[in-house]
Amino acid sequence: MASKAKVIVRTAPTQPETAGEESDELVDSTREQEIRARAYEIYVERGGQPGHDVDDWIQAEREIESKVRSHS
Repeated sequence: MASKAKVIVRTAPTQPETAGEESDELVDSTREQEIRARAYEIYVERGGQPGHDVDDWIQAEREIESKVRSHS
C-alpha cells in the first residue's frame, strides 16, 4: 500500500514595518504554538490514531480562541 507524502511549503519570513506589526506577529506565532501543542494533546488523548489532524487542529483552535475570549 503506497502512502501519500505531505508537502509543506515554507516561505521566508518578512520583516515587520512597525513595532505593532512585530507584536502582532509574536502573538500570532505564540497562538499557533499553543494550538499546535493542544492539537497534539487531543491526538494523544484520542489514542494516537492518525487521520484526524485537521479535526484536532480545528478543535484546538476553538478551545484556544474560547480561552482568549473568556480572559478579555
